[in-house]
Amino acid sequence: MARTAVSGRLAWRVARLAGFRDETPTARTLVFDLPGWPGHLAGQHVDVRLTAADGYRAQRSYSLAAPADGDRVELTVQRVADGEVSEHLTGPYAVGDPVEIRGPIGGWFAWRPTNPEPVLLIAGGSGIVPLMAMIRARRAAGVRTPFKLIYSLRSPAEQYYADELRTPVAGLDITYVYTRELPEGRPGIPKRIDVATLNTAAWPAEFGATSFICGPTAFVETAADILLALGHDPHRIRTERFGPSRD
Repeated sequence: MARTAVSGRLAWRVARLAGFRDETPTARTLVFDLPGWPGHLAGQHVDVRLTAADGYRAQRSYSLAAPADGDRVELTVQRVADGEVSEHLTGPYAVGDPVEIRGPIGGWFAWRPTNPEPVLLIAGGSGIVPLMAMIRARRAAGVRTPFKLIYSLRSPAEQYYADELRTPVAGLDITYVYTRELPEGRPGIPKRIDVATLNTAAWPAEFGATSFICGPTAFVETAADILLALGHDPHRIRTERFGPSRD
């Protein structure tokens, strides 16, 4: 029975685009109707496959951007130059068009509303996507688990989910780190996440928080190393990374 369940999750299903919204000039959230979807955990991802008229296929993996909602699935896709999949999904792909989706995939990098310990989310750029699914899952479940989000991005113009994150939520504390351009009127200079940032904005190690870090490989490794240096339990540090070849 367990083998059948896994096989079902890894079967390709045909989804159709139900709607979309632009997050930034180069990123778009896509909402799919996906009949028979088995549900998923916040933090999991899926494989997406496109098939051209000549039979050529291209496949990429994308994090789920929202918690389970029946047969609806959301992905946020960052357009990558010459990306076979991302340039199509953020360009000519239109409402009603099909795509194949397989999943959900992964279980280690996932948050469950039944987990009571504090949560630390550290996002680098588009690494915010699975972490946003966790924030939304917290809200949907109506739990009061304390959350902290540290979101590193190049400039305010590249922020995903800007309006949603601008709305105050009890128990969710957000710290932004800008690496190239600060918001207008914000004092200081652009910088990267460092020891001082995490020492100030993260949970103290003794709180026993579970940390989820997602972003480019170098960013994830730096953030995880800093948490370890600050005394955080390595078994409570969960990472998901992507390199320059990820579409």
